[in-house]
Amino acid sequence: MMVNVTQRDGDGKATGITGSSNDRKEEPEVPFDPDATGVIPKLTFDSPPDGATPAKGTPAKPATPEEPTATPAEQPAATPAKQPAATPAKQPAATPAKPPAVTPATPRPAAKSPASAGKPVLGGDDEVDSADSETTAEIRLPLPAHIGRPPTADPTTRTPEGSAAAATAAETTADVRTGSAPRVTSPSSTAPSTPGPRTQQDDDTVPTEPETPAATARPGSGPQKAGTPPPASAGSPQQPAEKPQEARSEPQHALSGATQAPSGPQEAPSELREVRSEASDALGEPQRARREGGLRGWVGRLVGSAPTWLPALLAVEGLVMYVLALKAPVGPMRGVNPADIDGLGLISALPVTAFAALLIMLVSFFVTVTQRTDRKFLLLFQIAAITFALHGAGALVAQEPRFPTAYIHAGFVEFIARTGETAINIDARMGWPGFFALFAFVTKAAGITDLTPILQWTPLLSNLLYLLPFVLILRQVVATTRARWFAALLFVLVQWIGQDYFSPQGFTFALYLAFVAILLRWFGRVEPRTKPIPPKGLRKLIGRLDAMIPGELANTGTFRADKLLMLLMLVALFLASVASHQITPFMMLGVVTAFLLFKRTSLTWALPFVLGMVVLAWISYMTVGFWAGQIDTIFGGFGDILANLRSNTGDRIEGTDPAHAMVLQARLGILVVILSLAAAGLLRRLRRGVFDRSALILLCVPVLALALQSYGGEIGLRIYMFALPGACLLAAYAFFPNLPSDSADVREETVPIRKRNIRFNPELTKRISFVLAACFAVLFAMAFLLARYGNEQFERVTSGEVAALHYVYDHDKPSARVLYLVPREGPEVTPTLPWGERDVELVSFNVQALVHKDPTQIDDAVKALRGQPRNSYLMVSTGQVSYLQLNEGFPRGWGEKFRAALDASPDLQKVFSNKDAALYTWKTFVRGTEIPDPIPYEGRGDPTTPWTPVGVGALILTWVSLGAYEIIRLNGPDRAPKARRRLLYLAVPSFVVAFAVIVERFVYIAQNNL
Repeated sequence: MMVNVTQRDGDGKATGITGSSNDRKEEPEVPFDPDATGVIPKLTFDSPPDGATPAKGTPAKPATPEEPTATPAEQPAATPAKQPAATPAKQPAATPAKPPAVTPATPRPAAKSPASAGKPVLGGDDEVDSADSETTAEIRLPLPAHIGRPPTADPTTRTPEGSAAAATAAETTADVRTGSAPRVTSPSSTAPSTPGPRTQQDDDTVPTEPETPAATARPGSGPQKAGTPPPASAGSPQQPAEKPQEARSEPQHALSGATQAPSGPQEAPSELREVRSEASDALGEPQRARREGGLRGWVGRLVGSAPTWLPALLAVEGLVMYVLALKAPVGPMRGVNPADIDGLGLISALPVTAFAALLIMLVSFFVTVTQRTDRKFLLLFQIAAITFALHGAGALVAQEPRFPTAYIHAGFVEFIARTGETAINIDARMGWPGFFALFAFVTKAAGITDLTPILQWTPLLSNLLYLLPFVLILRQVVATTRARWFAALLFVLVQWIGQDYFSPQGFTFALYLAFVAILLRWFGRVEPRTKPIPPKGLRKLIGRLDAMIPGELANTGTFRADKLLMLLMLVALFLASVASHQITPFMMLGVVTAFLLFKRTSLTWALPFVLGMVVLAWISYMTVGFWAGQIDTIFGGFGDILANLRSNTGDRIEGTDPAHAMVLQARLGILVVILSLAAAGLLRRLRRGVFDRSALILLCVPVLALALQSYGGEIGLRIYMFALPGACLLAAYAFFPNLPSDSADVREETVPIRKRNIRFNPELTKRISFVLAACFAVLFAMAFLLARYGNEQFERVTSGEVAALHYVYDHDKPSARVLYLVPREGPEVTPTLPWGERDVELVSFNVQALVHKDPTQIDDAVKALRGQPRNSYLMVSTGQVSYLQLNEGFPRGWGEKFRAALDASPDLQKVFSNKDAALYTWKTFVRGTEIPDPIPYEGRGDPTTPWTPVGVGALILTWVSLGAYEIIRLNGPDRAPKARRRLLYLAVPSFVVAFAVIVERFVYIAQNNL
């Protein structure tokens, strides 16, 4: 029997392993193998069964005297009516006392040697790839095997071909083709016989028939037709068995149905019991071998199933090993000593075992990815474990929540929960209070008063939350399973940006990913190009790109109610982003607009106009206190791309510590490598005729924000963060660019069809891609630890710094001021201390103290403190000193010398001190000087314009009309055209009026607040 293994390529044709087309027609009614996955084998036989027509192209084998062909005419029916009477004189013995010796039958003549008969014949990878394109790999299976029926014995335990046990076990197998019941025959019934005169020994044996696929000797069947010689194998001389005299003298009962049953219970003859015992031994040999194997057999089975349990074990082992390496007391190859952290950051203090544990987790991931099954839950667990190791390292090592800016956000939450109000006069970020109000409600409802655990684990929880919508995005692209999971791993490895702390930016980035996932999953649009491609010019290039295979899956089978619900969810996500962050709504608006331009969404242009008016209305009406007096600051950097780019790259490297400069260069290196891989992945997909518009949109749209403003020198970081989903997806295509096959089998993927000869073996290319992907993953993991935790000296918060500020909070009635150290005075300098955790309306952090590289030069700092009222504190902390040393080039040991100079000043008084921080205040004040009251955070009211009421009415009318238009359009492009036209007639003028009023408000209020 020959099995031709074929698979489906991208064009739906059957191809061989080399990928060449195979147009041969498959034979009908091929038995289906339920254990096969994705590939249905094609069956042919070496010789057709008796009475069957040979397959096309297979010559019929002529009958010879040595191999007579049994036909129904030559074999009488085995029925009791036609069977001759069984008499003691003529009936041979049914069960001989000793089974005759059996000679193995010689296999039929074939091209292969007898040693390889019945074994699969399949060349290696090189043989398959060098085979002719019109041939397919052939696997030769033994004749007794039946496709679709599991074997009755353990396939690993094989008996010699032709032995008595093997023949008996083969006879007990049910005939699948005829549906007959299992049969048991003696070993002698399977022994071949040679033509010649019958002897006494021949008369004493049970007559046998030649074994063919269509007919097999059965107990109770009639004898062979007289004159028909039984078949014999060439080179196998007959060895008649000798029977004891007492066995020949006793009358024997025939095994046919014509014999009568004994009148009472009789014991079975010893010969029959011996045959049955041999048959049971043959059937129970695998079980007995398994029992006798004991520990060795159990170990063998355990090793054989290693691909199933080993990846999970490695992931758990690596995770536990990593936690112990970081949390264990400091010792050889374990523990983290904060004193060892230098300019390279946390990576300089990590033990070797931490790197080994991370490597083990990466190995477990790639072992799982290379398997032939898509183990989704295990891969998710492995990526989650790697995320915990990378993004949870700071929480495992730090005593207090890291990143000082997270404390001021906790202060905003505490203020809103305590007062129930927002105050943009305190901080401009309070003009977008959605994130703070949400957590204020949650903490107050849950009775949470200490946000420290939330601040500690927010980075890890945020990155785990990012994975959920990003995996949903990956499910909507046309890619192999390996490409999708590797893109998810890259998304974790290159997310060093550090914006996942307790902040509105980290929260709204999760909303952005969910927004994109809903657009692709429920409103995705994929339509083939029907227009002809223009003959030349740029339009020809655009037409060729448009005619390529789309890289996204089409949205099919979605109910209208589901679409309406998801549309409302889109709007809700956008509103939450508008109320929480300044940049994220523009990213969402840019993505949905680009999807409409490139025809990748079924929504209409009404949605971006609605969303755009929401953003403009919030800025114009809800954040007047922020932009009223600083229009030039907001729009000063608009369009100045080069200046914004320099403030985010070059200015962050010049003048820094040499070791810390490696950290910043590593960040830029990750950016360059991931963008290079994305470009390579895009080109490899284009060579395969696939145009990934959605991934390209997700990569390019955030770059447009570079033309807005510098965003305090951080716009480049935000662009990198929002471009990561598209960049990681395209970078994964650099290693796994092939399309998935049209089969449900995850192992299969298409191979590009080349017009010229293939230079490399596709299987070899696939292996090289796996190795390169693993190497880049290890490289990114190590670079992540350097880039993410390179600022650990000043981004980590110590218990001494928190205690110093708690002293201020305990003495802030009615108000207090804290002066922080800066190398140069400016509005964009953020304090590098855990500021604003409580009483944000009472404690002010708006005063700067200028310091110099000479630690003895304290005049400017003392002068700044002298100009402040009572209850003002000059704070010196390890975080500020580390920042000055790493980023501003201050000398080593500057902090200790500076504190010594302040201690020696006769005008200052130290009121609090520990090894991490110190607080200084002015020693003497004029008698009668009182502590001033805090600055009132309730303003006099937002300014307005005469046209503001008209603009509000026009806004409401615009949102209602365009929203109704979009909802009606969900039912189909041809649904209610007249009603939609009327809605447009109403929406267009109202939109113009609302937009004009917004512009009027910016101009009028800005001029009156100069």
